[in-house]
Amino acid sequence: MTQSSIFVQPTDADWVEAAPGVRRRMLGYHPNLMMVEVAFEPGAVGTLHSHPHIQTSYVAEGSFEMEIGGETTVLRKGDSYMVPADVVHGCKALEAGVLIDAFTPHRADFLD
Repeated sequence: MTQSSIFVQPTDADWVEAAPGVRRRMLGYHPNLMMVEVAFEPGAVGTLHSHPHIQTSYVAEGSFEMEIGGETTVLRKGDSYMVPADVVHGCKALEAGVLIDAFTPHRADFLD
């Protein structure tokens, strides 16, 4: 499939374990854009990494210590951030939390 349905329900996608205490599920995708829900248990770490996609994320729940390009800050519910392509970034959940990530173009590796 080259894109998701126009309307996506949370039950349309299974949760996938991304790392210990971190799971994600697809909310929708098209070749040019992807949205993913990522749930973190308290203390879970999104390991420092980079990718060629531009990413923007919204903190839907919880709080996170976020590092982007060597700069670190604490983000809470309602905050958001943007990661340029190929910039190293990662986070630690300071409490249980949820991020809503959007990528352009879509993350083909998330569809495997």
